[in-house]
Amino acid sequence: MIKLQAHAAVVPYITKDGSEIRELMHPAVHGNRAQSLAEATIQPGCRTERHRHRLTEELYHITAGSGRMTLGDDRFTVGPGDTVCIPPGTPHCIEAVGEAPLKLLCCCSPAYDHADTELLGDND
Repeated sequence: MIKLQAHAAVVPYITKDGSEIRELMHPAVHGNRAQSLAEATIQPGCRTERHRHRLTEELYHITAGSGRMTLGDDRFTVGPGDTVCIPPGTPHCIEAVGEAPLKLLCCCSPAYDHADTELLGDND
């Protein structure tokens, strides 16, 4: 099991919801067991596609920028230091507002899996 993952060594990719992800720790790569940790970047004026995960609980921890979170029927502003819990089955998306990219850490339990992501389309 890899116990240390250097940020610079992680190649980013685009997830099903449209965000740029660096998978910092994932069982399929690193050998940990029950969760994954990724850094997401959303460019100014962009948002992830509204989606939900049938099995996965997510935690979003905002590290830079500002955003507007949609969680079920609720919408609220988020910024550095804020953490949002997204229960399994809850429709959600997040938008980068302002001039800087929105950066967040996303912890998933069980670990992130594309197959557990259901795209829901726009609700606006």
